Amino acid sequence: MARDRLQKILAQAGIASRRAAEELIVAGRVRVNGKVVRELGSKADAGRDQITVDGRPIHVERHAYYLLNKPRGVVTTLHDPEGRPTIRELLRGVTERVFPVGRLDYSTAGVLLCTNDGELANAVLHPSRTVERTYAVKLRGSVRPETVEKWRRGVTLEDGVTAPAKVSVLEETENATWLRVTIHEGRNRQIHRMGEATGHPVQRLTRLEFAGLTAEGLAPGEFRELTQKELTRLKRDHGAPQVLRKAGAEPPSRPPARPARPRGPRPEATRRTGGGGAGRRGRPGG
Repeated sequence: MARDRLQKILAQAGIASRRAAEELIVAGRVRVNGKVVRELGSKADAGRDQITVDGRPIHVERHAYYLLNKPRGVVTTLHDPEGRPTIRELLRGVTERVFPVGRLDYSTAGVLLCTNDGELANAVLHPSRTVERTYAVKLRGSVRPETVEKWRRGVTLEDGVTAPAKVSVLEETENATWLRVTIHEGRNRQIHRMGEATGHPVQRLTRLEFAGLTAEGLAPGEFRELTQKELTRLKRDHGAPQVLRKAGAEPPSRPPARPARPRGPRPEATRRTGGGGAGRRGRPGG
């Protein structure tokens, strides 16, 4: 096996993204053949050298890519010190050491990409990339047209003005407004902060699409492996240049969806909701 940069090997092994792997190396937590390596330019042969992180040997495994429809009430981590449900509990049957690409808040549902391909994850989340994220947003109160236009042009937050967004009104009631919002920035809790900054706090939020991937056909808590077509497009549009794995038209067959606990409310774009009389159609579960 060829010699590669150590941070690339760690990323391929699913230990962390390449940027996080660099931090592990600088911190002196990585050893090659028993010797601590702190230099970022160091190379190793994953097939011949013994590489350890915090004393544990690493193993380069095949890259795996899963799409999870995360329900509400689940944290986007593999372990939670508070004992709350995590996405690891949803990904039952997955043997690869995958991690989430980005995160969704505890109360946010929707599309979440999970992989052990640290190089792709780092490329997708890099600030220079314009990866679109589409949400169904329920805002408190009746939102005026000028406020919607402000969301489209850019909202002033404490860390600067947001980039222009694609915004359309889905439904309006006396007490709430539903929007479909597409952004391409990865700011922390951006949608929530945009709502607060414009006087309309977010009451419900669902991510409908991430980098062109949707959770169509997946109930909350279910997941599936990306198709070869989806993976090819993802790497072409957002990933670092690399040779695509050759696995035929589709990845190895798995059940189309995996049920998991806990099950949250279904974040579909068309659902019937009750309360206060007859239910409404076309209201997103955001």
